Amino acid sequence: MTSLAAVSSYLPPTIPVEQLREPLGLTDQQVRRFTRLYGLDRICQAPAQSEAELLTAAAEKLEALAGQEDRVRYVVRAKGLRTTAPYPVSPLQQVREALGLHRATVFSVADHGCATGLLAVDAAGTLLAADGDPDALALVLAGDKTFTPFSQWVEDVSIMGEGVSAVLVGAGGDRDRVLGYHARIHGREDGVIDLDPEGARDAKRIYQDAMAEVVLGALDRAGLGIADLDLVLPHNVNRVSWTVAAAHLGIPRDRIFLENIARTGHCFCADPFINYQSARELGLLRPGDRYLMTSAGLGQSFAAMVLEH
Repeated sequence: MTSLAAVSSYLPPTIPVEQLREPLGLTDQQVRRFTRLYGLDRICQAPAQSEAELLTAAAEKLEALAGQEDRVRYVVRAKGLRTTAPYPVSPLQQVREALGLHRATVFSVADHGCATGLLAVDAAGTLLAADGDPDALALVLAGDKTFTPFSQWVEDVSIMGEGVSAVLVGAGGDRDRVLGYHARIHGREDGVIDLDPEGARDAKRIYQDAMAEVVLGALDRAGLGIADLDLVLPHNVNRVSWTVAAAHLGIPRDRIFLENIARTGHCFCADPFINYQSARELGLLRPGDRYLMTSAGLGQSFAAMVLEH
């Protein structure tokens, strides 16, 4: 059974939303919406660090990786964005060399937007199970650089941060075991993921039902119900979307971890893992607790994963 052997995050320094008014061309109304309504306050920014440096910083914090480099069979880059570096630069290969993971096969998964992190964990677990080596590991690297105007914010939805996570995945283990995973894409036939006015209206219309579909699907595969969840670790898109989702799904508000929305911004597909690390540090997860990770991304992609701590 797939498990999270270790999780670490690297959070760069933050700047207040107000300082992004001019760079992003935000109006006074948009600043108020992001801060007062959506709960965003500070955004992780690392202008002096490359994507490879960010990802390496997160992976180097994995104490469980030290001395176990030869056990890593796969390094999986979970990309919230389709393109994260100009050709022929390969941040993933740079990270592999920096960490000394010479036996690992490296590849990226994308096109699930900010739901790609959970997809990468599922893919890593599937590959490890097929290998049949109980000692083999995979390293999932999640999070993106906001190096283009398109990637810096989603208009009237969220502002993107550059926090990243490293997740060491095993094929077995008795801690943080994956009990169920479900994903669904409600994409356009032409493959366009930009939120033009029509796309934005469609995303808003289906969001709550689509999120409920994957949450209930993951719970069904785990043989559990909403009442069995001790904690929800969501993507940090904004406070309003999760206030509505909690009511829609019947999840008590105090079981949803939203504290990082104000501290980091929406860090692409790294959010659930950043929230996991914070929850552990705060003592919110006890052995045997069942918890839910969720994500949604541009292109109408949705994913949910149920785990047992």
